[in-house]
Amino acid sequence: MTRSLIDRLKKNSWYRAVLWRFQSVSIQNKILGLVIGLMLLLSTMFVWQISSILTTNLRDQLDKRAVSIGSDVAARATNELLINNAYAVYELIKNTLQNNEDVQYIFVVDPQGDVLAHTFGAGFPNDLLKVNKVTGDEKFHLSVLRSEVGIVRDVAVPILDGKLGTVRVGMDEMGLQKAVLKMTWSLLLIALFVSTLGILAAILLTKVLTHPIRELVFLTRRVTQGEMEVQGVVHSQDEIGLLTMAFNKMTQSISRNHKEREKLLEQLKEKEEMRLQLLDKVMIAQEEERKRISRELHDETSQALTSLMVGLKVLESEASFGAVGERLQEMRKIVSQTLEEVHHLALELRPSVLDDMGLVAALERYVRDYEIKYLIEVDFHVIGFQGRRVSSAVEVAIYRIAQEALTNVAKYAKAENVSVLLDWREDWVSAIVEDDGLGFDPGLVTRRPGQGLGLFGMQERTTLLGGTFKLESQLGMGTTVFIKIPVESAG
Repeated sequence: MTRSLIDRLKKNSWYRAVLWRFQSVSIQNKILGLVIGLMLLLSTMFVWQISSILTTNLRDQLDKRAVSIGSDVAARATNELLINNAYAVYELIKNTLQNNEDVQYIFVVDPQGDVLAHTFGAGFPNDLLKVNKVTGDEKFHLSVLRSEVGIVRDVAVPILDGKLGTVRVGMDEMGLQKAVLKMTWSLLLIALFVSTLGILAAILLTKVLTHPIRELVFLTRRVTQGEMEVQGVVHSQDEIGLLTMAFNKMTQSISRNHKEREKLLEQLKEKEEMRLQLLDKVMIAQEEERKRISRELHDETSQALTSLMVGLKVLESEASFGAVGERLQEMRKIVSQTLEEVHHLALELRPSVLDDMGLVAALERYVRDYEIKYLIEVDFHVIGFQGRRVSSAVEVAIYRIAQEALTNVAKYAKAENVSVLLDWREDWVSAIVEDDGLGFDPGLVTRRPGQGLGLFGMQERTTLLGGTFKLESQLGMGTTVFIKIPVESAG
């Protein structure tokens, strides 16, 4: 069949319908249909072939018997014909007919074609004289005739080489056909028995083969329903067994990925909650800082300015220069104190030295003030910052992270010694804040609602700049904060 013919078949609707129906049949039914079809085909071919061979052999045997009977009659009738004893010839063929059930008729004709004796009883069919003749040096001649009683195999045997006439023997195939039919039924029963065994074996085989497949289908449906840890039973090491092992590996991989996804989703949810809490804390802290600044401006700066105004009023009414000098000296102290308080507020909001001189100078000043304020010794080291500055965003982030870490040390750690290290190597800036304080369990702190926001804020600042944040702490072993941020030199 050519390619174009196949393409035309595929375009036909009936072909697609048949193909769809075949594809929708289960594997078990396909195998059963194939086995049953093959068994029927093989059984039919077997029975037909055996019947054909048996028929051929029986016909050969029938022909040989016909020749044998004809030759026997010809030999025994020779003497009787020589003495013209027609009655003896008749008795001979009559006895022969009675002794052989499958002989339909026997008759003897002379060389001129006249019938000398026959077994037809009332009338002899003259048409038989023309249908079979011995010619030349033939020992016999066989013809197959169709009559009312069926197929007759007619054998002509010459008597004394034809000099005394010819013997004709007609053998019917009724016995042959009965024998073939009987044998055919026996073969059909055998074929049916063998086919039944084959079909039963096919049913058992298909159940054995398709059971793992049905099990995999069932497990696949469970996977689609959310059961990710299902495993199939490997029944054998054949292709289906390999398929089951591949399925098990797939479900294990899906289960791992699902657990990792659930873990990531949980972490994302926790981070989102922490982010919202941090945002809320930042907004509250902003409002608190505004209140504090407003209160300090009102309580201290405003009072100081009011005192200045009152002093100036008093100064207007003073008469002696000595009293004026004293009053001016008090006013100078008030102005100096006010300037110092305003300067302190400005430093707390954002140290100007961070913008003017950079990260290293700002942290050095903050560390000095920190040691004075909290009475904690800080070991501050800088590597790789000689004459160089990182970007403003990185400076602010590292400064605020170090500030938050040192504040946490002062509040919670009860440490005696603290070390701060800044290290700039190639395209990375690292900052390490380490203390010898009480330490804590990071996992326990981050799991408590409302706690660990400072740590989360440090991590967020680092992450926003593409860096990495790491916290190490144990109870009684102190705490270490590591940050590492990619940078480009700002000159």
